[in-house]
Amino acid sequence: MDRRRILIVEGNAELRTVLADALAGLGHEVVTAADRAEAVGREDLEDFDLIISDLAEYSDSGVQLVSELQRKRLFVPVVVSSEETQQAGIVKAFKLGAANYLRKPYDHDELSQIVEKTLGYKLRFIEDLKVLPYVREHIEFELPSDISLMNGVLHYLIERVAALGVIKPDRSNLLIALDEAFVNAVKHGNKHDHNKLVRITADLSAREARFTVEDEGEGFDVNAIPDPRDPENLFKTSGRGVLLMYNIMDEVAYNERGNRLTMVKRPDASLEHDLIESLTPDEKTAEKN
Repeated sequence: MDRRRILIVEGNAELRTVLADALAGLGHEVVTAADRAEAVGREDLEDFDLIISDLAEYSDSGVQLVSELQRKRLFVPVVVSSEETQQAGIVKAFKLGAANYLRKPYDHDELSQIVEKTLGYKLRFIEDLKVLPYVREHIEFELPSDISLMNGVLHYLIERVAALGVIKPDRSNLLIALDEAFVNAVKHGNKHDHNKLVRITADLSAREARFTVEDEGEGFDVNAIPDPRDPENLFKTSGRGVLLMYNIMDEVAYNERGNRLTMVKRPDASLEHDLIESLTPDEKTAEKN
């Protein structure tokens, strides 16, 4: 295992020494802190490769430390340590983003395995994110107007978007917007005519997911339906699907004929997105080079 810099946050002085000695014995540089306040007060938190923090019985220091790192947008994995009676605290820490947990009293083999595994996760995570800013994925479908086929296309696209790790489909309602677009193309555009095709394209990158859905129908005038951007029209039957798409996606546009829809979804603020943004070359700089 390569030498890494590890911060130990442990209120019990004896356990703190035991843990520090064990990690130093594995070849790591070890720094210790007696409590969460001392840890978060450090100006070099982002320089650590791993933090191991206890779940103090009353202060929830491990949980609070995870929250503090999230607030500061620091990408340091945290392993929480606790006795078996503190399952609720462990679950809470995991929900906030803890990477793993250790049981007290510490077992040397378990400690070594978890530290190595967690550091490995961090390295793979960072390396994957370094590649993502350069990913450009283009997907095309051309298929008959069959709703049953649309379901397969929908799930494939959602999986590809999720695989990029930038847009979280479960948090963005992207599934709903795509489903509305596909159904409209089959039902209203091609009127379920299996001889007419639906063409779907997706251009995915770290900055956005752009979808185009085109049918072979006569098209329609989007201005003829209630303004989809006006919340007062939310419960009107006419244009409900279009309204949902306008409110879920960041950009929605129809061509003049009204048979081709383009929708764009950009990532919400998140720890992963912030890191990807920091790794993404500036477009102006890239153009100069």
